[in-house]
Amino acid sequence: METKPDTIHISTVQSEEIQATHADLIVSIRGSSFFSGNEALKKSKEVNQLVNGLEELGLSMEDIRLQSITTDSSSGNFLKSSSATYRLSIRCNKLDQFSDLLSVIVLQKNASLEKMIWRYPDEEMREQLLEKAITVVAARAKKVAANLGVELLGVYTFNENYMDEERPFLMAEAGFAQAKTRAVGITPQADLGMDIQHMKKVEVRLDVEYRISGFSKD
Repeated sequence: METKPDTIHISTVQSEEIQATHADLIVSIRGSSFFSGNEALKKSKEVNQLVNGLEELGLSMEDIRLQSITTDSSSGNFLKSSSATYRLSIRCNKLDQFSDLLSVIVLQKNASLEKMIWRYPDEEMREQLLEKAITVVAARAKKVAANLGVELLGVYTFNENYMDEERPFLMAEAGFAQAKTRAVGITPQADLGMDIQHMKKVEVRLDVEYRISGFSKD
């Protein structure tokens, strides 16, 4: 059985708060008629009304995607006279437009904001934190080895772990209903109970074991 060599264990935790760069809003719209596929974006009166409002803000059709359609027909026949619920995914690339975008959504009486997903530059930040952690661990290992009177021979184990800490988004139903009664001057932070300038903490923990030469007997 191979015995474990002499090692020293060095660890560090590096973290950073990052701000969301964009967001995806999931919106459901109850339509009076059924249309299939992307045809619904233009031919469903209720959906098209929302799409037109979003386009006036500068959103393109690439920012508006139809996720699903649920028909309300009990007979199973998909007729244009059947009512349907359309679920859209709306990409907000410019967070300074967030208030205006919410205004467009809440003023549609048949629309409901189901969910919002904040998007972050996670991968880039993780790489930066990992590089910083490696630098810190390497410097600390050299210092510890020098103080112990041993030499570093190489890396024995290397483990990295990531954690994202984000405050969950909660939709205040009462506030949303209140916002629907306002035609102008909507203030999302007060009315919708959400954090517009959304941030989260990204953390990297690095654990490294270094093989070392034998301890000095002096």
